[in-house]
Amino acid sequence: MTDRPYAILVVALVVSVLRMGPAEATNGYFTHGVGMKAKGMAGAGVALAEDALAGGNNPAAMVLVGNRWDVGVDWFRPDRGSTISGSADDDLNRTYDANGEQDFFVPEVGFNRIVTPRFSVGVSVYGQGGMNTTYVTPIGLFGTTDAGVDLSQLFVVPTVAVKLSESHSLGVGLAVAWQRFKATGLENFDNAMFTSSPGSVTNNDYASSTGVGVRVGWMGRFGSAVSLGAAYQSRTFMSELDDYAGLFAGAGDFDVPSAITGGLALSPGGRITLAFDVTHIRYSEVDAVANPLMPNLGQAPLGDDGGAGFGWEDVTAYKVGLAVDATEALTLRGGVNYGAQPIPETETLFNILAPGVVETHATLGATYTMASGAEITLAYMHAFGNTVEGSASIIPGAPPQGMGGGEADLTMFENSVGVAFGMDF
Repeated sequence: MTDRPYAILVVALVVSVLRMGPAEATNGYFTHGVGMKAKGMAGAGVALAEDALAGGNNPAAMVLVGNRWDVGVDWFRPDRGSTISGSADDDLNRTYDANGEQDFFVPEVGFNRIVTPRFSVGVSVYGQGGMNTTYVTPIGLFGTTDAGVDLSQLFVVPTVAVKLSESHSLGVGLAVAWQRFKATGLENFDNAMFTSSPGSVTNNDYASSTGVGVRVGWMGRFGSAVSLGAAYQSRTFMSELDDYAGLFAGAGDFDVPSAITGGLALSPGGRITLAFDVTHIRYSEVDAVANPLMPNLGQAPLGDDGGAGFGWEDVTAYKVGLAVDATEALTLRGGVNYGAQPIPETETLFNILAPGVVETHATLGATYTMASGAEITLAYMHAFGNTVEGSASIIPGAPPQGMGGGEADLTMFENSVGVAFGMDF
């Protein structure tokens, strides 16, 4: 059988992914896992070769996946909002609903081909990260129209992987990234007092940018019961979001931070697999994300290299997953993912726009293999509600030197349900 039908399928699915676009994420604004099987195990997968989305977790796994394609979609539904209290302007003191848009569909596509017994080529396409708030009313501290942001990031990762021996493999992927962003309701900052580029702060519809990074990975098997894996995602240098050059530090620069993951998988007896991953995401290396609100807002205009950002700290996520082969045809999964949220109590004001404060995630999943060999995989994730209460978060004093004082509190919980289809060929 030739590869042509599968190539046509991959091209069609990639086009559909680009049309749908990615949305939302959980460990900060990174997704908790790549591939529906990994998502069912809380994102643990760097030491596993489960499907053709493995290139997003560990490119070295692709040479172990075999000839395979996978396609899926995740229905993601966050609930988020904020509260302002203690402000000198009593009209601001209330709870704000950010759920004007709540349903997001995050697609994934994977394809892998074994060229020789020791060499594979493939591609993994998925939404890695994003953040959305759609407030149903204006937030008076920010502007006069309904506030919100929408960030989506899509990765297309072509991979090559090679077996160094029967027990060890290496892989590398070219991480081609596309993102889009829009902001609304920030009119109060769209002037020469606050920004280096008036007119490039808010209400400019979507701006998009592209960039390239690399993924590298290693996987080793030690006997029949133990495998180890490690993967590194470089910082992805993106072109500037020109329509928001007056909002993001570096004239619209919004790179994707680097991340490193290590993990192990244990399969005693062959029917049970326990996986454990640790991922460290370096949000601190991207100024637009990491720069604090103060004193930056008073020292440099928005859009400059030293302009204010969201004040995010690095995130380390711990992922534990379990898979049990209940029957020859049915595999059941579950897991827990924990990563301390990245927003300090002093940085909650700007993060009204990006309240990525969830920490603990629980997941369930299952795969059923039909007689034809085709698989259907389901995954469910619940991110438990979390609230970050502001501390000295709103600048005291009257405008323009201050913002009236008080505190901004952030809250969020999330659910997602996904389905994927896959098959060896």
